[in-house]
This record gives sequence, C-alpha cells and structure tokens, in this order.
Amino acid sequence: MVDTLTELCSKLAGLMFILGTIQQLVPRSFYKRIKALWHRIENYFYPYVQITIDEYSNNKRNEVYSLIKVYLGTKSTNDAKYLKAEMFKKSKSLAVSLDEGEEVIDEFHGVKLKWNSYKETFPDNSPGGRSQLPIEKKCYTLTFDKKNQDMVTGQYLRHVMEEGKAIEFKNKKQKIYSNEEGEWHWYGKGMWRHINFEHPATFDTLAMDPTKKEEIINDLVAFSKGKDYYSKVGKAWKRGYLLYGPPGTGKSTMIAAIANFLNYDIYDLELTSVKDNSGLKKLLMETTSKSIIVIEDVDCSIDLTGKRKKKKKKETTNEEEEEDSDSTTEKKSDKNESGKLTLSGLLNFIDGIWSACGQERIIIFTTNHVDKLDPALIRRGRMDMHIEMSYCKYEAFKVLAKNYLGIETHPLFQEIQRLLQEVDVSPCDVAENLMPKNASGKPEICLENLIKVLKKAKRKASLNSQKNKKSSTKLVKTYGRFKKLFE
Repeated sequence: MVDTLTELCSKLAGLMFILGTIQQLVPRSFYKRIKALWHRIENYFYPYVQITIDEYSNNKRNEVYSLIKVYLGTKSTNDAKYLKAEMFKKSKSLAVSLDEGEEVIDEFHGVKLKWNSYKETFPDNSPGGRSQLPIEKKCYTLTFDKKNQDMVTGQYLRHVMEEGKAIEFKNKKQKIYSNEEGEWHWYGKGMWRHINFEHPATFDTLAMDPTKKEEIINDLVAFSKGKDYYSKVGKAWKRGYLLYGPPGTGKSTMIAAIANFLNYDIYDLELTSVKDNSGLKKLLMETTSKSIIVIEDVDCSIDLTGKRKKKKKKETTNEEEEEDSDSTTEKKSDKNESGKLTLSGLLNFIDGIWSACGQERIIIFTTNHVDKLDPALIRRGRMDMHIEMSYCKYEAFKVLAKNYLGIETHPLFQEIQRLLQEVDVSPCDVAENLMPKNASGKPEICLENLIKVLKKAKRKASLNSQKNKKSSTKLVKTYGRFKKLFE
C-alpha cells in the first residue's frame, strides 16, 4: 500500500513538472486558449450550476442574503447538524441559521436544491486597514442541475424572497407610533416617535358577540390576502373601520386585537398636533405598509364640520343676500383655511390620491357620538365597515367570565343573563367587578358582586325613568294650561 501511494505521488509530481514546463515553453496567448477550451469542455460535461450570494454587495449589506438566511433557518432544523441562534433587536424570537460549512437540501416543485454556508477570512491589507484583525466574508451558495436553471432563477429564488419576507414580518416586534409634541428620549428620526407595542389583547379575550367577532375576523383575513383582488379592481390596498359606541365598550381594545391578529404596527394620529394639510400629508408619507392608522375620538379632535354647518345655515337666507356675500365669503374662507387642517385635507388623507402611497394599510376612526361626524367622513368607501361597540350582553359576559374567572358556566349565570337584558352596562364595568380582589377570591364572590352592581344600576335606571315620566307629565299639563289661557 505504501509503495502504491509513493508511486502515485511520484507520477503526480512528474505531471505537475511537465505542466509547468509546458506553461513556460508554450506562448501565453496559446496557453490561455487551451485553458478557455478546457473550461468550456468542463462546463459542457459538468451537470450543475452554482449561484453565490454574498453577505455584502458594494459595501452594503445584501438584503437578498438576509432573506435567504431567514428562509434557511426554517428549513435547516431537521437536516443540518450545526446551527447558530441569534437575537436581533427588531425580532421578538430567536433567529436560527446555518453555521459555517453546513449544508441543507431544499425541495421545490419536485426539484432538489443544495444550499451551503461559507465563511472566508483573510487579512485586511488595504491602506489604513486594521491589519491585525482579519476580514470575514460570508456567503451562501445554491447548487442545482443546470436543466432547472430557468425554474430556479425565475420561480424558486422569488419564492425564497417572499417566504423570507413573510417569516421576517411574522417575527418582527410590533411598534406603536405617535406624532404628539414633546421631547421623548426614545424616538427616532422623522415625524413619528415610537415604542414597542406589547398590548396582550386578542380576539379570544375580546368581549363581543361571537357572530360579530367572526365577521370582523373574516373581513381582516380577506383584506390581508386581497393584494391581487385590489389590484384587479383598481383600488388602493387599504380598508377603513369606524368603531362607535358608548365609553368603556372596548374600542381601544378592539384596535389592539386587530393589530395583534395581523401583526401590524400602529400609528396613533393626534390631529390636534397637525398644523395643516401639508403636515398631514407628510405624516402619511412616513407611515409604512402593513400598518394601522388610528384617529381616536375623531369627533373631539378638531372641528371639521363647523364650516359645513354654517354653509347649510346660510342657505336658509334669501338668494340676493347670498349672491352679494358669495365672493366675500369665499375669500374669507380661503384666507381662514390657509395654514390649517381642513375636512378636505383629512378626506384626501383617507382615500385621496395620496392615500395610495403605500400598501396594506388599515385606517380606524373611533367615536362615542357617531351622529356628530360629517357624513362625508364615514361614508362607505372611506369607512368600509361600521362596527358598533355596544353595551355588555350575555355572550360578551361569558367571554369575560372565562378570561377573569376561568369558568364557562355557573348557577348564577342565569340571573346575570336576565339582568343584562334589563340594564345597560359597559364591558369595562363588568370586567372590573369580575376581577378577583385578592388571590383567594372565589368565582361566586365575584359573580355575586356583579349581581349587586347590576341590581343597583337597574334601580337607578328605574328612578331616572320615573323622574323623566313625571317631568314629561308636568310639561304636558303646563302646555294645556297655557293653551286654555290663549283660547
């Protein structure tokens, strides 16, 4: 065996000597032609193609490399033996990826493809470089049969990019942004300031009629998957929701549940901090796709309907006065509206041409008094879905009982159901009474406390009803007396 190896090494050494001699004797141009011909022959018979994706391109981090890294992290857990786990600031979970030198086999449309992770280190010899510290060059290589080249470059790599983006979006930390004035030490560049959004609300914990809840969830799912549909019908990929109802009925909790369901960021828009229509447009341009733009208590933010009401009032005056003052009024109106936020500016923000500067956005208005809002602001097409957040009914109560007490049925439920049909009480008030006051609080005690509160509310409502009845009776009698006097 030793003799055979010795003989083989001797022959290889002789071959290398002959090749070196030929390279020196043969003209360089001729040698290059032979080398090129050899590569062509090798490529003709070699059945594989290899694509290399470097970590950096033109001194910038390669986004393609990052997405491949995320994608392979989900494919490598079963096949690869050596993995790396990293935690990034923008991610809410550990990121698993291939370790250097590892490989993983992926399959797409029945075709097997091999991914390898490589890392090269070499000294930094550049002028002014840190010669003591080596430079690391990381890359992924994708190897596949050359007959599948069109499929890989046309479909597979696009699939990897889309899957990588979807995984990255799923694992990202949600944020809530605000345009409120003031100096916050955690805000970043731009007109929005943000902190991490960690509200625990979900549709499972939301106190609402199950049928209405299911309708909202189905609408959200259809919206999030509607990219092709919105493109086909020629509409901007956005949707508006109007949440209205008495205070304490869960409007803010609904917003948090929607954000957690879709994993969207929230932009809490404070209209009182917006100077004019131009500022509102700039704020919109800085929002990202896959986000929720919220304007809470839109009826209290700014007076957007005053001018329209005044205009209707002026229409009741005679035509001659109206014609004389028409030009003057328009000039004053234009002068007053300049440098201010107007209803027209807000409408353009919702569904004007500038509303299409990003994709996959949801706009939510909340209000306690829907009748105070201008019809143009909440018409279908702007606020596509009107969701009434009503007082707590029995189905909503059962959700709260399960959340706070961990029970789904109890003998006292029947009495509570009867009282909820007779009394208007917000889910917020019900939840407060269901919350145990100490660690040893029993469900019976909490339910009994709720029953007491409901009975008290019922008596109060009954007294108010009687007072109103007496007042109306007095008014009728007074009106009758005055009528007799004038007769």
